[in-house]
Amino acid sequence: MAGVGETSETRFAGESSSRVVNTGSFRDEDSSHRQVTHFGGGSRNTSPIGRVGSRNTSPSRQKVVKTKPRGLDEETVATFSKAIHPDVQMEDNIWAMLPEDLLNEILARVPPFMIFRLRSVCKRWNSILQDNGFLKFHSQVPSHGPCLLTFWKNSQTLQCSVFSLPLKQWYRIPFTFLPHWAFWLVGSSGGLVSFSGVDGSTFKTLVCNPLTQTWRTLPSMHYNQQRQLMLVVDRLDRSFKIIATSDIYGDKTLPTEVYDSKLDCWSLHQIMPAVNLCSSKMAFCDSRLYLETLSPLGLMMYRLDTGYWEHIAAKFPRSMLDGYLVAGTQKRLFLVGRIGLYCTLQSMRIWELDHAKVLWVEISRMPPRYFRSLLRLAAERFECFGQDNLICFTSWNQGKALLYDVDKKVWSWIAGCALQSCNSQACFYEPRFDASIH
Repeated sequence: MAGVGETSETRFAGESSSRVVNTGSFRDEDSSHRQVTHFGGGSRNTSPIGRVGSRNTSPSRQKVVKTKPRGLDEETVATFSKAIHPDVQMEDNIWAMLPEDLLNEILARVPPFMIFRLRSVCKRWNSILQDNGFLKFHSQVPSHGPCLLTFWKNSQTLQCSVFSLPLKQWYRIPFTFLPHWAFWLVGSSGGLVSFSGVDGSTFKTLVCNPLTQTWRTLPSMHYNQQRQLMLVVDRLDRSFKIIATSDIYGDKTLPTEVYDSKLDCWSLHQIMPAVNLCSSKMAFCDSRLYLETLSPLGLMMYRLDTGYWEHIAAKFPRSMLDGYLVAGTQKRLFLVGRIGLYCTLQSMRIWELDHAKVLWVEISRMPPRYFRSLLRLAAERFECFGQDNLICFTSWNQGKALLYDVDKKVWSWIAGCALQSCNSQACFYEPRFDASIH
């Protein structure tokens, strides 16, 4: 597995096997390497050392010289010779009297997916996830780190897998608790995930917390049509909003609607000016929603605080074939696009918006070997999304995911990416127990 901070590609074919660990509601899909030793099999061992019980009469081999293995320093060699001590038996009577606040303090720092392994310890630990004291401690500890969430429907059954970047491990999350109409992945923010779909003739939206398996359907919008949605969570205010922009079929007469969890209702705002959108992909950065436009060329920006749209004349780079807007941290807005006039001259590049000069500045290019591996065909479809200055590229035909760290300028593959089909959807996800759906 090549995770964050690694630049080398890792081979997985024929080296890993899956094992399922019972974790309550979750299961992790671990990969362990196997070393296969061949005994016999028709090859003859002519080495004197390999013939057990045979006498070695070579004078040059009478003296055995012990040397340090090549490439290992003294400290590494010393660790191999250490004796393995048995596990220390923990006194039940001591841990049973652990104060409640200290227990919450410890469990709040355990990675979220690992906590489900601890639920089978006792009834007290099984109910700790619903305890207000635990949720209070959990909200104060630093984030576990970003995860990659992939979602798809298999035989009318909702499937979901999450890859933890810090743990470098895939986890299968059961999504059977969601209604059947929840098919389109809207996005994720602050530990919540939003889905939309059509139930009969009604367009519906829901929010859920995959860790606590809780969800609820939002009230109906003023206009019952399929809309482009964006989920925004305010952790400090313990609230969230959903922004509904233009209709997916291009109806430009619909006003912008915003759902506020505090008010539990949708409010009507300005109609987006008549523009030709370049794509339906959006990015939310610094309380502003951005969309790409072809006519007029540039960006449409929606200010959440005022509820008004504004056009930004930021021209796209030349020869860009397709582009995606990606939100970064500290007001950073990125543009990711495939560029090139011919198939053999294509490449993937990343630009950052200079807000003062209103132009795109190139900051990185995808190395050719990664580009060829990710997109083997010129017309192959790819997706791109980001969070916290991390940009993820996915190719459905190849079933691969490539991660780029903008700050460290490091490219790395995500091991065993669970992209099941062309209907797979993916986004970054931050697992949090304290994320509330109300």
